[in-house]
Amino acid sequence: MNRKAKEEFVEEIARELEKANLIIVADYRGIDVAGDTELRRRLKSEGCRYRVVKNTLTRLACQRIGLEGLEEFLEGPTALAYTADDPVGPARVFLEFGRENEALSVKGGLLEGQVLAPEGVRALGEIPPREILLAQVCRGFQAPISGLANVLQGNIRKLAYAFDAVRRLKESA
Repeated sequence: MNRKAKEEFVEEIARELEKANLIIVADYRGIDVAGDTELRRRLKSEGCRYRVVKNTLTRLACQRIGLEGLEEFLEGPTALAYTADDPVGPARVFLEFGRENEALSVKGGLLEGQVLAPEGVRALGEIPPREILLAQVCRGFQAPISGLANVLQGNIRKLAYAFDAVRRLKESA
């Protein structure tokens, strides 16, 4: 890379990282081309960008935008995955892909300015999908209402049984 290309790279990566709410730093050593392509495809489907980066240039980009916390992870072969969308999806992709391909190792990350250790990225990936969380919240709202309906219905049901018992008594007499 010549100097101008490096400056353009620093500007581009700085712009993209500034918009991101989740940044995952990973060591891609040992992943073959097919595995890397599969990881990129999965991340892209989650609205996440994946790039192999030069540590020095990435440090410069972080300094330029005042992004702190990533420097400690920028050692050795480094790939960045970042998104401005839902942060759980890319973390889940890394978790699942890491189970399938042990060569991928997450070094850490940054979630809305908070530094995440590899365990933090793993925990983020274990959160259920957004749709399931919304369904659980809806079920929580629905439970008291359905409980109230059952209680109110119980009194009406008992009244109907009482009327039925009176009717049977009168028929038999």
